[in-house]
Amino acid sequence: MAGTESPDDPPSFEEPFSGDDVEQRIYGTILQTREPTTVSAIAEQVDCDPKTARKYLGWFDDLGIVTRHDGHPTTYERNDAYFEWRRINQLAAEHSVKELQDRVRELTTRIAEYEETYDAASPAAVDAVAFAESSDERTIDEVYSDLADWATAREDRERHERARQQRTGGEREQASG
Repeated sequence: MAGTESPDDPPSFEEPFSGDDVEQRIYGTILQTREPTTVSAIAEQVDCDPKTARKYLGWFDDLGIVTRHDGHPTTYERNDAYFEWRRINQLAAEHSVKELQDRVRELTTRIAEYEETYDAASPAAVDAVAFAESSDERTIDEVYSDLADWATAREDRERHERARQQRTGGEREQASG
């Protein structure tokens, strides 16, 4: 029912950014965009003038948050590399070198267990259906869950390792400077 939400309730699924200002609504829309999208489509989605959307998208392009694709019409899409960089910087800022090293070790152990269980170097090398059919211990859903967790652990380890390297590089620069 419309109008029955309290201010503490999460936003509705139909309009998740309706209470935000235009900049936040455009940012939120970009976060959800998976392919190049026109300014007019973004403006329509966030209920603003295309000139306003173009202005904010230009700022987001300058910041590296979006990638602008020149053409007719010009389109914009989320720059995943920016968000990956931001996440690594956040990890480096929030965790000590030791915490990052410990997390890398923990993830490496989990990855090694998956490699041993599935006798494969990566989740992509596993035929989930064939493995589940030949296994008395794991259902197909469990295999798919393992493969997803394995892939996530590999990505997470890479991020933590890059944050650790960034952090140790920064500490070396401070010690030598």
